[in-house]
Amino acid sequence: MASHQDKASYQAGETKARTEEKAGHAMDATKDKAHEAAGKGHDTKEATKQKTSETGSYLGQKTDEAKHKAGETTEATKQKAGQTTESTKQKAGETTEAAKQKTAETTEATKQKTAEALEATKQKASEASEYAKDSAISGKDKTGNVIQQATEQVKTAAVGAKDAVMNTLGMSGDQKTGESGKDSSTITRDQ
Repeated sequence: MASHQDKASYQAGETKARTEEKAGHAMDATKDKAHEAAGKGHDTKEATKQKTSETGSYLGQKTDEAKHKAGETTEATKQKAGQTTESTKQKAGETTEAAKQKTAETTEATKQKTAEALEATKQKASEASEYAKDSAISGKDKTGNVIQQATEQVKTAAVGAKDAVMNTLGMSGDQKTGESGKDSSTITRDQ
């Protein structure tokens, strides 16, 4: 932006310098002509003065026009730079606002997905906990049944072993007196 203004100022300076250079050349040429005319007489001298005055006036006018044009160019450049700056600020503001909007939308979507994932995780953890609890209860019931069955088997085996021993010794449950003369019921109670 500043480069446009600098360029316009530079161009105005160049125009002024060329104009002044041309004016200088014209003045030199006029002076040369004036010297030549001085030799031709007083009328020529007056004519040369007149011409020099006109040329100087013309060059002064052209210099003023060049300065005016340079001023207009500089002002137009400043105005354009100001408009460009304002446009750039506006676009930057719009871009920033759009970025904020997008970020807010993305953040909200992320929060929602996180909440959904957390809820799904809680649900699965609850289901897994319930399954583990049911499995533990089921295992406990099965373990209780196995222990009960084993206890009954041990009792049955013990009774069976007792009966076998008593039969072997001839002491069955009919309370007969054996060779030793002891009552079998006493032996059974002692065991």
